[in-house]
Amino acid sequence: MTQRPRTKRAQFRARSAASEPRPEPPPGHLPIAGPRQVRRAAAQLIRQDTRAFTAMLVFNALAAAAGLVGPWLLGRIINTVKDGGSVATVDRLALGILAGAVAQLLLSRHARYLGHRFGERTLARIREQFVDRALALPASVVERAGAGDLTARGTTDVATAGQTLRDTGPDVFVAAVQALFILGAVFLLDPLLGACGVLGLVGIWFATRWYLRRAHTAYLEEGAAHSTLAEVLAATASGARTVEAFGLREQRVADSEEQIGRCVAARERTLHLRSVLFPSIDISYAVPVVAVLLIGGVLHDHDSVSLGTVVACALYLRQLSQPLDTILQQVEHLQSSTASFARVEGLAETATVDMVEDSGQVEDVGVPADDRIDVDGVCFSYGGGPEVLRDVDLSVRPGERLAIVGPSGAGKTTLSRLLAGIDTPVKGSVTVGRVPIADLPPDRLRRQVVLVTQEHHVFLGTVRDNLRIAAESATDSELRAALTSVGADWADGLDDGLDTELGPGGRLLHGAEAQQLALARVVLADPHTVILDEATALLDPTTARHTERALAAVLHGRTVIAIAHRLQTAHDADRVAVMEDGRVTELGAHDDLVSADGAYAALWHSWHSQPEERPALS
Repeated sequence: MTQRPRTKRAQFRARSAASEPRPEPPPGHLPIAGPRQVRRAAAQLIRQDTRAFTAMLVFNALAAAAGLVGPWLLGRIINTVKDGGSVATVDRLALGILAGAVAQLLLSRHARYLGHRFGERTLARIREQFVDRALALPASVVERAGAGDLTARGTTDVATAGQTLRDTGPDVFVAAVQALFILGAVFLLDPLLGACGVLGLVGIWFATRWYLRRAHTAYLEEGAAHSTLAEVLAATASGARTVEAFGLREQRVADSEEQIGRCVAARERTLHLRSVLFPSIDISYAVPVVAVLLIGGVLHDHDSVSLGTVVACALYLRQLSQPLDTILQQVEHLQSSTASFARVEGLAETATVDMVEDSGQVEDVGVPADDRIDVDGVCFSYGGGPEVLRDVDLSVRPGERLAIVGPSGAGKTTLSRLLAGIDTPVKGSVTVGRVPIADLPPDRLRRQVVLVTQEHHVFLGTVRDNLRIAAESATDSELRAALTSVGADWADGLDDGLDTELGPGGRLLHGAEAQQLALARVVLADPHTVILDEATALLDPTTARHTERALAAVLHGRTVIAIAHRLQTAHDADRVAVMEDGRVTELGAHDDLVSADGAYAALWHSWHSQPEERPALS
């Protein structure tokens, strides 16, 4: 298999990939970011809101310090009572405990407020970044990965990462600060008792280490299982009519149950890890408290430490269970969210990168010299399978109207995907103006070439919203002109005009109307080259003929490549390319090919003799 030469972007990614091991995604799924990339991305998110993050840290630290007042003053009360101190002294110490509790409450509340604001802003950045990266993904990558994987990352994984930023992260940080302050307080009261408390926590360290070594992989496998299940369910739902028509219901149910079983098995693996971790933690909580009470009692008998100090240390260590419990209970969610964030950041591996980070130079793949498209010795296969295209050579002149015809399975659609830069040839090259099409950045590529297929999508929103996807600054008059140019007369009868809502709860467009809407987007996008892959297949012959004539007038002077099943399109083209078995077998003008009495002539005579098509030829 011959691969195309690497661009600077590809070379940079290869160096980055070689420098850091990262989890391998399941076959066909999108990449997963490695630990270093995840840490770098998290640090970048923090730097974007440094002031709020710092304020959150400060108030959490103050709240943790305020929480230390109670046990220390309680120890003072015990010593005061034991030494026969006054009631007034005890009352003052008790008021100090109350003041410390109120201060901790207020500081914790404000720290949580700051943490939530930081989390929501950061979550918004993650969502925006995810959308930008998803839109920058090559179409072939999305198709191979499937909608399920991308949908799971954009919903479940982003939501999980957001919950960590909003709730879990601040909770864990507060708990960690409290734990450090508590241990510091114990050491200040008595270093020996502090050492006893720390040694008693060793069991927690071993149990947590055992868990963390296994949890990350387990949660990545769980996320991958959910992505596969989402893909199966989405494919079944979108193809429900096909499933029903071909009697595939039992097979699809069996496939869904199999994926559900894999999700359950992956979930059970993570549950097993938690079933080992949490009992070990519960036992470890009691060990330091018991150790301090036993050793502190012995030291008190020898007058080495006061009773208040022993009680205060025991209370501190008992209080330590609360922050440790928070940390350890959130370890599961932290592992899950880390895996989710790695999946979200994995899109950066395939999204377009405009800047080479190690050199600071903008990558320049070159500007096409003109609109000429050259296909030179192209071979292509899907996923290492049999070749779909074999040694295809074709040149399309600027401003030319080229029709590509041939029997089903000849490779017409595959060739159109290569011409549009969606796929990359296994062998040979596809260039526009002597620049490889697949190497062009998406924004430049879509100004150069636009592919319109019979598959279309109507977005939720108004007619105006759907059209301005192609041209954000288009005026209403330009939008109406685009609709008129493709024969979308139905738009003139809408009650709310361009403000008519489309989709559920609004106007539902049938196939022909939705296709005309897609063609109007092409008119607004105003590309140099338009590839129409049976773009009028859903229209009736008369409407299709009218639409094609209107498009021909609108796209006059531009390159138009039409993958046609109605040979009238080929009749109107400047040249016709005939494809058979993955090769271009005939190329020339319509009249010349008919006179040659070859494959095209046979197709033309067969099509022209069908009575039902005659109205479209008038």
